[in-house]
Amino acid sequence: MSRRAFILGGSGQIGRAAALNLLEAGWEVTVGQRHGELPQVLAGRVTVTVLDRDDDRALGDALARPFDAVIDTVAFKAVHARQWLALQDRLGALAVISTGSVYVDDEGRSLGGGATYPVPMSETQRRAPASDADYSSNKVAMEDALLSGVRAPLKILRPFAVHGPGSRAPREWWFLAQILRGAETIPLAFDGESQFHTTATANLAELARVALEQPGVHVLNAADPEALSVAEIGAAILAAMGSEAALAPFAGPPRGWKGRTPWSVETPVVADLSAAAALGYRPVTDYAAAAPALCAALVEQARGKDWLSAFPGLAAYPPQMFEAPPAKSPPLSAMVQLAKA
Repeated sequence: MSRRAFILGGSGQIGRAAALNLLEAGWEVTVGQRHGELPQVLAGRVTVTVLDRDDDRALGDALARPFDAVIDTVAFKAVHARQWLALQDRLGALAVISTGSVYVDDEGRSLGGGATYPVPMSETQRRAPASDADYSSNKVAMEDALLSGVRAPLKILRPFAVHGPGSRAPREWWFLAQILRGAETIPLAFDGESQFHTTATANLAELARVALEQPGVHVLNAADPEALSVAEIGAAILAAMGSEAALAPFAGPPRGWKGRTPWSVETPVVADLSAAAALGYRPVTDYAAAAPALCAALVEQARGKDWLSAFPGLAAYPPQMFEAPPAKSPPLSAMVQLAKA
């Protein structure tokens, strides 16, 4: 008899990868989300339950029949943890997606505040204080609430710079926007050596499945097998697009917006993956292998659209990062409409 899984946020970037992974392993999958639409790759293969995750009754009704495993891709606050604590007798096991941004360095500095982390950084690294102040501190509060009251097998997964089909905020667009404009050179600050560990959704999904099959409570970093430099990431994207643009690293921090990328960090952010490996996890892809399909999907997703409507999550970044074109280049919107025409 097939095992049954419920994925909250099942049609999102992480949810779709988790659903595909479980389907391929023979699981029956139900996805819970705000709407009934599904990515084409999941259509006809999963059951859809339409609900608002903040509606406790609706979530309880969705789990009226127990599931062997639940994966929550949209747990952002302590209240979301308390929902699962109230329902945990209906869960065979629970995996919740947190974030690598919960970590602070030994001086209490965060990822965006000049932190200097150990290389690699383990799951025992100091975390930000739990609060409702921002995204990361809310995630810490969510983790703490689960860890303090859970009885069911629990897996807390901490991905880093996530990439994969279906993203609303793809960092890769920083390179793709310049390639599609016809840029001849692409400047990179910090000599192109910034390391901000990436996490393919396919690898995150594989880790979730492997971890859910293990008893007990585990907190696990989730990342790709190697922490590439931003220059190596750029080279993979250029190769995937068949672009002849040249990377132009320069020393020191960005000069205004020049050389500033979504992976630009002054000191390395590299995850220790030994805890995941000890559970039997093995990556299913790496960044270079994933880049061609990802880039093709992003270009298609942006076809005929303004980049911000195609990727609304990029509103979190200053627009100057994506809008400063090379001299005499055509508008980005025109280039995107022409791409692969």
